Amino acid sequence: MASKSKPIAEQQVYDTNTPSTGAFDIPTGTTAQRPSSPTSGMIRYNTDTQATEIYDGTQWGKVSPVLPTLSSVTGTPYTTIASNLTLAGTGFLAANLVVGFTPSGGSQTTVTVTPTSDTAATVAVPSAIYNQSGGTSISVTVTNSDNRTSTALSFNVLSLPSGGDHVFNQGSARVHIFKSNANFVVPSGVSLSNVEYLIVAGGGGGANNGGGGGAGGLRSSVVGDTSGRGASAETRMSLSAATYPVVVGTGGSGTNGASGGQQTNGVASSFNSISSTGGGAGGEIYGSGGAAGGSGGGGAGYSGTSGGAGTSGQGYDGGVGHTINSGGYAGGGGGGAGVVGGNASASASGIGGDGQISTIITTSEATTYSVGDVVSSDVYFAGGGHGRGAGTNPSTTARGSYGGGGQAVTAQEGVDYTGGGGGAHNSNANNGGDGVVIIRYTL
Repeated sequence: MASKSKPIAEQQVYDTNTPSTGAFDIPTGTTAQRPSSPTSGMIRYNTDTQATEIYDGTQWGKVSPVLPTLSSVTGTPYTTIASNLTLAGTGFLAANLVVGFTPSGGSQTTVTVTPTSDTAATVAVPSAIYNQSGGTSISVTVTNSDNRTSTALSFNVLSLPSGGDHVFNQGSARVHIFKSNANFVVPSGVSLSNVEYLIVAGGGGGANNGGGGGAGGLRSSVVGDTSGRGASAETRMSLSAATYPVVVGTGGSGTNGASGGQQTNGVASSFNSISSTGGGAGGEIYGSGGAAGGSGGGGAGYSGTSGGAGTSGQGYDGGVGHTINSGGYAGGGGGGAGVVGGNASASASGIGGDGQISTIITTSEATTYSVGDVVSSDVYFAGGGHGRGAGTNPSTTARGSYGGGGQAVTAQEGVDYTGGGGGAHNSNANNGGDGVVIIRYTL
């Protein structure tokens, strides 16, 4: 057998030792030239793969194939959300790595990728897998170009955080809008970091012939935004798996002139121990100054009564009331999260202070979900209500302050889900707007 000059027929090859140091001539050809009906044990050299291959009764494979291992699967596969996984192991080879995903009790879905190296690869989770229910166990294997398969590793599809009246994706972020009391639930296996929030309390009620309601307090941790009263954005949250109650404050009641009812402050909003104070009620005609609150209520239109104090980091003070030359009474404007309430004068009542711009949602989202007050390209929250009394109106327009504060010309309520203060009036004043809580995070 030292010479290749005489090909040996298959029938003449025996299990016999040989001292030869030469070479054994075996069939050579391309993949397409493989025998059409191979049997187990057939061996040949494949010129396409440049490897000696053997038929095992089912398929052709290298005589000495590389066996892949899968040591780790890194990533966070959420239900209904497309994501990538990073695979680590050995023997991935250079191309055509087939990643198999098999859900518990289901059929396998495969994705073919080009490894980044012999020990690493990245794969997009297929929709058949990420659309599985939260908690479903997924088995993962890799099959390399030597047609050899690793042992399996498993991961669970994670449930998404839940809760809120509106939940939607915003680019790579996810947003929850709460218009009423509910729970924000971070499910088992999930932790969130750098969670941003906007917490706006209910606006204060406007007064009869008096001050406008103060806006609900506004607190924000949105990067680049400010909290109320010019404060810096607060620290973003980290949340572990748990249930977090969310309280959305309602607007305070405005004065009913016919019944003589008393205007009230708005109700606080809160999330995970962060609380915004309800807006202060406006001061009524001969009565007191505006009430303190997240933003202060406007002062009554009598003897220069003061506006209510706002809360540090949440909102500004209400404006001062004034006695008009003709003997009427002009109430001060309610304070807003962004601007102090306007003082009344001898000829006009005070205008409510404007609210604060927030970028936690876009103008399109604000319009779609009826949240916030869209002004041009900005979304405002927590504007103060206009003051009112006998005499000249504070404004000849039908618009309240930016941020949902009610105007006083036609007795307008604070806009719900802005935390705007209620507008005052010379008859029946108006309620403050309900607050809102918005949570945003990146998975």
